[in-house]
Amino acid sequence: MGTAGSGPLAARVVERIHRLGPLSFCEFMELALYAPELGFYETAEGAGRRGADFLTSPEAGPLFGAVLARALDSWWEGLGRPDPYVVVEAGAGRGALARDVLAAAPACGPALRYVLVERAERQRARQAALLPLELPSLVLGPSEAGESDGGDDHAERRPARGQGPMLSALPELPAEPIVSVVVANELLDNIPFDLLERGESGWHEVRVGERGGELTEILVPARTAVAQEAERHAPDAPPGCRIPLQDGARAWLRAALEVVPRGRVVAVDYADTTPSLARRPWTEWVRTYRGHGPGGHPLEHVGGQDITSEVASDQLARTRPLTLVRSQADFLRAHGLDQLVEEARLRWREGAARADLDALAARSRVSEAEALTDPSGLGGFAVLEWAVS
Repeated sequence: MGTAGSGPLAARVVERIHRLGPLSFCEFMELALYAPELGFYETAEGAGRRGADFLTSPEAGPLFGAVLARALDSWWEGLGRPDPYVVVEAGAGRGALARDVLAAAPACGPALRYVLVERAERQRARQAALLPLELPSLVLGPSEAGESDGGDDHAERRPARGQGPMLSALPELPAEPIVSVVVANELLDNIPFDLLERGESGWHEVRVGERGGELTEILVPARTAVAQEAERHAPDAPPGCRIPLQDGARAWLRAALEVVPRGRVVAVDYADTTPSLARRPWTEWVRTYRGHGPGGHPLEHVGGQDITSEVASDQLARTRPLTLVRSQADFLRAHGLDQLVEEARLRWREGAARADLDALAARSRVSEAEALTDPSGLGGFAVLEWAVS
């Protein structure tokens, strides 16, 4: 367990416990990851899996972004080539995925308005160093007069066409339903959740308290509404098992669906169902990462390690039924991965004797594809899609 005096954020957690009583796991996780200036994603060291501590698909190389660019083209075509075509990347981190999507020069580029949404201020600052960001009002707001208004300054205005790709950044999802696609890569696993344990006589909440100078787990009887929700999700759960209640992820999904009048929401993450999670040790599906490898118990190293959970897809489906669920490997192949890899193999064979930079990049692409489709690694992610029409 974490030592209460091990750092300023741990001290803040203890102070709140002394003032308010044991914290819900959701409240603790919110502080550990996102507390201003001290949370994992708000510190220089806490660059996170989207930067240093764990390899994500975009950080493996540009191939993931190149395939996503093809997917964006496919969805754009299916929507009738809208212009502007507003794509939101939620949980965008430092902007590596956006960079790779643009580098792939998607056909939708002239219509593309790409919005990076990232709540961590330090991560948004890193985006500005990596990408040519514009003001949100220029990317999302009206910028040309209607055809029949004669250029009247007071006439209705609309977004200019053919000006993309344009990029901007926001701390949260846009407020208006103007988005065609929302993509969230390894975001939902970082949204704080409540942790429940099945007892002999009912459900208990796992809360975070302090005892003897250490943060520790405290079990309290679950409130009636919370116990009923846990029972709906895992009615056959045996005593001693644990499950997450991911109301925060469900709230995010509702918000994402509200800004997409026509298009889709796509989430990429490790996923399972609540009954299946209940049958597994909870430390298998709640994971921590620190210093380029696994971290310790979630209550240790407060603010110094990432805390994640596999996504309970059945809980999300209660908000809106899923349109499609498939592995990341299958998603990438459906959107042209094999073609890109074959092209890379040809370039490598043609340029291997010269060992030029293009040939070396082609060889790297083949290795990236193997990592992205490895079923025991990145390829094991689930891609969850909700189509909106």
